Order: sequence, then C-alpha cells, then structure tokens
Amino acid sequence: MPMRITVDLYRAPGMVPLHVETRRARDAKRIRVVDADLISEGRSAGRASIQFLRRGEQPQGNPWHGETWSVPHADTLPAGEPRDDTMFGLWEMRWVEGSITSIGQRRLWMRENRELVGGEPLTPFARVAVGADYASPLANMVGGPGYTFINSDLTFYLGRLPQGEWIGFESVAHEASAGVAIGHCNLYDEAGRIGWASACGLAQQVRGDVAAKA
Repeated sequence: MPMRITVDLYRAPGMVPLHVETRRARDAKRIRVVDADLISEGRSAGRASIQFLRRGEQPQGNPWHGETWSVPHADTLPAGEPRDDTMFGLWEMRWVEGSITSIGQRRLWMRENRELVGGEPLTPFARVAVGADYASPLANMVGGPGYTFINSDLTFYLGRLPQGEWIGFESVAHEASAGVAIGHCNLYDEAGRIGWASACGLAQQVRGDVAAKA
C-alpha cells in the first residue's frame, strides 16, 4: 500500500525530454521505500520518496478520527466555466465553499481529466498524486491581489486508496512568517476522508499587471 510520498521541487524543469532515475532505498517484507530523481537537461530538477507498507489484519478498537466534512457530492454541484485556477480547463473543479481568491476555509472536489502517462489509465493512487499539489494554493494562497506563496515541496499521506474519480480538498491550516509558509489540507473521496496533504511555501511577489488580472 503506498502510504506516503514526499516531493522536493527545487528547480523548474525545461520543456524538454525528462529522465527519471529510481532506486529502492529499502526493500523488506513490511516496509519498502523507493526514491526517484527527475533529471532535466542533465541536472536534477526534483526528487521524490515514496513509502509502501504491507497490508495486514486491522487491529480492533475505536480510535479518535477528528472531524470530517459532510458536503454535497461533486456531481450535484454546478460545473461553472473553466477559470484560471483550473489551468484553463485541464482539470475539473466543483467548489463547495470559497474560491481560490477568497478569504477563509476552502473546500472543493477535483477530477483530473488527463493521463499522467499517455495511453495509461489513471490508477487510484495516481489520481491523488497528480492532484495533491493543489493543497499548496488551497491552503497558502493569499486572497486577492498581492504576494502569494509557491510551494517548494509536497507531502501527502493516505490511510487507504481513493474510490471513484473525484478527490476532495479541504484547507485546514496555514501558518507563515518572514516570507515562508506551511499549509495543510484534508483529502477525501466519495466515501470519506482518505488522508491529508501538506506543503511548504516561499513568498512570491506578484507583479502589478498580473495581480490586476487575478
């Protein structure tokens, strides 16, 4: 079971063919860890580490789970028009609460409509992986014009693999000082919460002409 992935984003790769190098850092019966390095133009542009845990019998008990959302299903919400926060329609969004420029908690459903690898259907894990990066703007984006934060990393944890195509995002917390930030979101599928995602951010000054269009 893929339980946790951490991605460091420290250089924007060029629009050129990319090379990925992988290695098994740990390969045992109960725990497996795989590292990957993204190579662009001969240099590392990012790296990732994923941890797999062996499935087994679920212990008995009734642990505390914390509050989870109860919101309308994505299919019952209006689709609306593609907006800037959908990257011009590259994925579908159904907002439950707030918007990317609003102040306060934000909740939405997201559905990826592109293949991660051409000709390969998205797996349940890939659906979370390709969308989890949105936890950064959802939790760290400052409403309205002005500066915002670009994420330098991403980590998400899963208690189980998602069911269905829609992934739910719920901003939970944001803290920032001296131009650095951390943001945290809960992740859901149609049956309930599946895990959470967190990201670090660096303050990014938005130019006046860009901010005016936001």
